[in-house]
Amino acid sequence: MRFILVDHVRARHAAKRGSGDATLTLAETAVVSANHALDVLQLDEALKRLAMVDERKAKVIEMRYFGGLTQDEIACASALSLATVKRDLRMGEAWLRRYLES
Repeated sequence: MRFILVDHVRARHAAKRGSGDATLTLAETAVVSANHALDVLQLDEALKRLAMVDERKAKVIEMRYFGGLTQDEIACASALSLATVKRDLRMGEAWLRRYLES
């Protein structure tokens, strides 16, 4: 009976510690705050507002941060000059920052 209990405790302890799963370092994991869902909702609302003000800037921001495209790729995909893409990113980011801070 003792061995059964000891094995049971060991199994529970192993399950608590990841039961042999690969360990991840802090750099490999994303730290999510308790307000993460709220942040995502606020960002979504801000992007919708930006699209009402300037749809092109909103699309450029979306392609960059959600699509992972480079500035050159955005310029090619949207038939804009690289200078326009850079300017739209700067202005769009500033607009979003100001909207989210208020």
